[in-house]
Amino acid sequence: MELSSTSPTVPSCTRGATAWSIWLPFALMTAVYLPTLRDLVLDWYQDGNYSHGFLIPLISAFFLWRKRQGLTAVPKRVDWPGLILIVLGMALFIVANAGAEYFSLRLSFVVTLLGLVLYLFGRGMVRLIWFEIGLLLFMIPIPYVVYYAATFPLQLLVSKITVGLLGLLGADVVRQGNIIHLAGISLEVAEACSGMRSLMTLLALGAVYAQVSQTRAAAKVVLFLSSVPIAIAANVARVLATSLLAYAAGAEVTQEPLHTIMGLLVFVVAFVALSLTALVLRRICR
Repeated sequence: MELSSTSPTVPSCTRGATAWSIWLPFALMTAVYLPTLRDLVLDWYQDGNYSHGFLIPLISAFFLWRKRQGLTAVPKRVDWPGLILIVLGMALFIVANAGAEYFSLRLSFVVTLLGLVLYLFGRGMVRLIWFEIGLLLFMIPIPYVVYYAATFPLQLLVSKITVGLLGLLGADVVRQGNIIHLAGISLEVAEACSGMRSLMTLLALGAVYAQVSQTRAAAKVVLFLSSVPIAIAANVARVLATSLLAYAAGAEVTQEPLHTIMGLLVFVVAFVALSLTALVLRRICR
């Protein structure tokens, strides 16, 4: 007589019920936040400062797909502290809805999502995909009161640095607030030239680049934080180049399509600077 040993099979109806118990909360969450997400997408479309928001969920999904084997291997268990985050997220959702405060409303989506993952899958899953969840924060526009409070100081900073560099190059230049006066021409460092738009995009880029290019946590933090001075320096390069061209060739260089081309200079310079910083950090933090 031949004996065989087989593992007990789980009935398909039980597996289906388990799958429903896991994914139904995410479906309900999506339904609750659907108006919020719709308005968020409209903001990405209408506000050029946050057009990179279209890419953030796609990048997050791509990183999750790369970890698909690890996701299935992580032991899954109910983690009750996740309920605290879910309650906090939903409370923030209710309060923000009542006060029409869009930043907090959208932030509550990420908090609730993190709480659901922690509650349904456990801390091991959160440790594996914390970056993909955290990356979603970069798709949320910051409050406009904060945006405009930071914009004018950045305009002044870029103007001061540009005027100093022009003076070192021998140009006759005078600054009046955020206005740069050259011989025969005056240029305004407008809100679009303050660097806030590039700063928002480059912070997201810096987070992604730090995650894929560095292995040590300290190097990732340094590379991410370097996005701020790099964004400012790249914007100074743009304003400086525009000023020099305007000084040599006239105000026509500030018009389209040259204005857009000069705007692309910001991201070219920033990406090169980020790449060089990442290379240095890899050599230092081996």
